[in-house]
Amino acid sequence: MGKITLYGIDGSAPVRSVLLTLNALELPFDYKIVNLFAKEQLKPEFLKMNPQHTVPTLDDDGFYVYDSHAINSYLVSKYGKTDSLYPKDLQARAIVDQRLHYDSSVVGTKLRAILFPVLRLNQTEVSQEKIDGLTEVYDTLELFLKANDYIAAKQLTIADFHIIAVLTTMFAFLELDAGKYPKLSEWVKRIKQLPYYEEANGKRLEQFLGLIKSKNITIV
Repeated sequence: MGKITLYGIDGSAPVRSVLLTLNALELPFDYKIVNLFAKEQLKPEFLKMNPQHTVPTLDDDGFYVYDSHAINSYLVSKYGKTDSLYPKDLQARAIVDQRLHYDSSVVGTKLRAILFPVLRLNQTEVSQEKIDGLTEVYDTLELFLKANDYIAAKQLTIADFHIIAVLTTMFAFLELDAGKYPKLSEWVKRIKQLPYYEEANGKRLEQFLGLIKSKNITIV
């Protein structure tokens, strides 16, 4: 096995999803912080790896992959001792893929619509309409969990890693009502019990939530 290096920032939910996968697979890796505000992602050496200049970016012994969904499916396909995290069975994989696309096209989009103005434009107000978008996500995830204990299957998959990283970030703006979302609430507790959760997502999330709290956001 070659040397694996992950480039990212702790505040990024996609980066944290990759950290969860790397830890689940028990893979040794280096983690290098990219200061996006200092535009380190625009340096020639980074653009050589990733012309889109985004994080996470994975360097697997000179093979570069970017976009967390592509990274995680690649890692499991190459290094997984089993295929449980990303099934080879086409029907099972299709469900995982659907959840991954839902994460990138809906969940992540609704969160970015809030975070970009707050972090990049220093806005301190978030519209109720955007918060309602988070409620729609919670509603859908509750339905996803109607048949299984996990987001895409009866067992843990990379879909769970992606969703938990984004969802726990959303909690900064909309707390989860366990009475309204009992299955989703139990799922969150289940994921938090993973032995590597705190290292990969929990403690890094807390730093980010502290930053958001310091912004004194109001819902209008």
